[in-house]
Amino acid sequence: MKILALIPARYASSRFPGKPLALVHGKPMIQRVYEQTVKAFPNACVATDDERIYNAVKEFGGKVVMTSTSHNSGTDRCHEALKNYCAETGESFDVVINVQGDEPYIRPQQLEQLGACFNDPSVELATLVKRITGKEELMNPNSPKVIVDKNGDAIYFSRTPIPYSRDIEVTDEYVKTTPFFRHIGLYGYRVETLAKICAMPQGFLEKTEKLEQLRWIENGLKIRVAETEFETHAVDTEEDLAFINSKYDWD
Repeated sequence: MKILALIPARYASSRFPGKPLALVHGKPMIQRVYEQTVKAFPNACVATDDERIYNAVKEFGGKVVMTSTSHNSGTDRCHEALKNYCAETGESFDVVINVQGDEPYIRPQQLEQLGACFNDPSVELATLVKRITGKEELMNPNSPKVIVDKNGDAIYFSRTPIPYSRDIEVTDEYVKTTPFFRHIGLYGYRVETLAKICAMPQGFLEKTEKLEQLRWIENGLKIRVAETEFETHAVDTEEDLAFINSKYDWD
């Protein structure tokens, strides 16, 4: 099984323009993500729509392809990047791993765990989750939640707490002892499945919750879920960047 890890990176973020080039302990964020990714998958490539990011990746010796500026999601950008990368290199792949370009502390173990889901030939799509340990996190609409069936496949994703705890007071202690899961925004796709989902129109669930993975569920696809014990630290704002630069030492 041959895996290509793709790292979508846009310059024009509404909350934090130029975020991929922001410095994390002296290196551009996109470089930190790339260096962590290649520890898990030697075939890794940044997918960007901006020449500044393209040039920065080339400067530190990474692989990078240009993509359109018109994509609505990182998944769509990955689909074009896969085609462009294969056309440039002549290589072909079985699975694509979509790595978030704003998580400089992503663990190689998390990426390897996601890739291992595809050792099961029935798996078309995969993602990661982590146990929720406190009420504040459970109630946070910016932290999507997921419920999982007995086969390890996602049933539903939501920005609201799911499942709903009827007749039970939701406290920190209750959350710690109950299997609530937060979605970690890493995705894996078989190459043929990636093409399929990018051709699907948005449905009611995705438009309502603003979560693209609901499009796949609404169209009857299964998403295999693996549980990680590692925390992730996404950088959405300049305040997030200041926090990780002050709190964490880079190895």
